[in-house]
Amino acid sequence: MGFTAKDVKELREKTGCGMMDCKKALASSDGNMEAAIDFLREKGLAAATKKASRVAAEGLAMAYTNSDCTLGVAIEVNSETDFVAKNAEFQAFVKLCGETIMEKNPESVEDLLKLTATDGKTIENILQEKILTIGENLKIRRFKRFDGVVSGYVHANGKIGVLVKFDVKDTEAAKTDAFKSYAKDVAMQIAAVNPLYLEPSDVPEDVLAHERKILKEQIVSSGKPENIAEKIVEGRIGKFYKEVCLTNQVFVKDSSVNVAEHTNNIAKELNTQIKIVSFVRFEKGEGIEKKEDNFADEVAGMIK
Repeated sequence: MGFTAKDVKELREKTGCGMMDCKKALASSDGNMEAAIDFLREKGLAAATKKASRVAAEGLAMAYTNSDCTLGVAIEVNSETDFVAKNAEFQAFVKLCGETIMEKNPESVEDLLKLTATDGKTIENILQEKILTIGENLKIRRFKRFDGVVSGYVHANGKIGVLVKFDVKDTEAAKTDAFKSYAKDVAMQIAAVNPLYLEPSDVPEDVLAHERKILKEQIVSSGKPENIAEKIVEGRIGKFYKEVCLTNQVFVKDSSVNVAEHTNNIAKELNTQIKIVSFVRFEKGEGIEKKEDNFADEVAGMIK
């Protein structure tokens, strides 16, 4: 069975691969379209393995919620360059991952990769196809799924993704525009100020002990006696909580209250009780050591 130029065009559209690769795939499969796709996918898997050592520290950190904000997902998917983050195909893949997590609730990235997403393909199959067509190493790095009253916020088109979970006593109050506006403000606060913990009771004892030790050394070295230093330390721990705990942070939109006080004020307005239960903040590439390339040297090396 032979193949025509129309077959080559169709295969290119289906896979995004180059014309010569498509011709080779159709020749090797005797014109069978599905076998040609398999051929290219197998070739893509080999290419993906080669790319796997390359650092993927760009990409998108996103947050998605369902229509009634009772389920949400924050997710980070990395690419090698920022250009790919603006690629509609890559963006659609990240959204597909988010929707699959919402629907099927996997426990880990490894579990997510095994799930069937669309057209009988697993997330892993689709990821490998994207690596082939986009031409970069891509990695699903992490995700978090919240079930309940949720709010999501995405900053700078995918630089930071925030998801917050609330406990609202009156479920009807959670559907109001006033609550939705409040919830978005909390998510934006998290994006802007980057709290490490929800409230003081969440700060680990070893973190607190380390902070006390540093503060005490600072105060004693300034000439204060130890017994006075202890009292000053406790005062400054309150300032530490204001920096790292969401509920204790000064509310960005109204500096006269902290986030906990603002939450209580909104709860009174809506005649209900509101509690911030949990949050997650993903920043793309956070903690990934990026390779520093010298562009001039790279270009010089290419033309030697």
